[in-house]
Amino acid sequence: MNPLLTEVRRNPLLWLLACVPVVFVCHALEFASHTLLFVLSVLAIVPLAALLSHATESVAARTGDAVGGLLNATLGNLTELIIALAALRAGEFMLVKASIAGAIVTNTLFVLGASFLLGGLKHHTQEYNPVNTRFQAGLLFLATVALLVPSVVSHVDSAVRVAFIQKLSVGLSVLLIVAYGLGMLFSLKTHREWFAGAGTADASETPWPIGLALATLAGVTLLVALVSEIFVESVQQAALSFGMSQAFVGFIVVALVGGAAEMGSAFSAARKNRLDLSVGIALGSAAQIALFVAPLLALASYFIAPSPMDLQFWPGAVVMIFIATLAASLVTSSGRSAWFVGVLLLMVYSIFAMTLYLLPPRP
Repeated sequence: MNPLLTEVRRNPLLWLLACVPVVFVCHALEFASHTLLFVLSVLAIVPLAALLSHATESVAARTGDAVGGLLNATLGNLTELIIALAALRAGEFMLVKASIAGAIVTNTLFVLGASFLLGGLKHHTQEYNPVNTRFQAGLLFLATVALLVPSVVSHVDSAVRVAFIQKLSVGLSVLLIVAYGLGMLFSLKTHREWFAGAGTADASETPWPIGLALATLAGVTLLVALVSEIFVESVQQAALSFGMSQAFVGFIVVALVGGAAEMGSAFSAARKNRLDLSVGIALGSAAQIALFVAPLLALASYFIAPSPMDLQFWPGAVVMIFIATLAASLVTSSGRSAWFVGVLLLMVYSIFAMTLYLLPPRP
């Protein structure tokens, strides 16, 4: 426990942990406005993400960057999964699909691009294992194909269209989950030597004991999930106050705040020249959402939602996911990175964000 208290005392960012009980109290007493709850929840998630980052790095120091990246992506995506399940129970299918597509694009472009930028500003050139990036990009391409197919065949006769799309979505969900499981078996078991880190990590900090790190991961992930639920409840009304469109909220804002935990870990690892961990978090999280979280939600909708949810995304979302996958594949093929590579990815993400922010609401 002492390493945790020491980290809190010496890191001013973690002093914002005081906002965590404040946001719970304000939400319970119901006297705060939606805009205030929105601001407080964001201020609470930021230090929790920083704490999760430190704990993840301590685990990765003992398990390797591949396992550490997968662990962080899984725990980070738990937040998105909890939020999506709550929306699924309420029948908010468009919000679920927007958060899924937004999380994939945000991790692929923003998290990866910002990691390259922040790491490149400190280190002239950084190296990482290109096998991992090609592997994750391949998984994302598979998911893009699966999401594209229901949209392509949506012109089927309307009398049988709904039943056809639902049956197709169930089949695609099973295939994607099987593909993700086999991918984990390939990368973590049968060919794990292919995914060894290529960079040299800074050894300036002593990792936490493994027990403390795992306990912190579990506790902080739970707190992030609880605060994120308050955030989602308040973000729609707060969006009106800030002049944000609903598309921008679902695709950009919810994805950024829901992925704060992964971002903190990825950015910190990049600054410490552990780019393999950053890439594993960014692309691993995107692949996990596309191949596991999305199909899991589609299958879960048959049990907890008012009606089944299909995997038919609107064409614009599929196009953005495809472009994000293509951009990440192009800039990560060499296994070397510099700050301008990150700028390129961030520019693509900014184009998407600006378009969605200026998008007029549907009549």
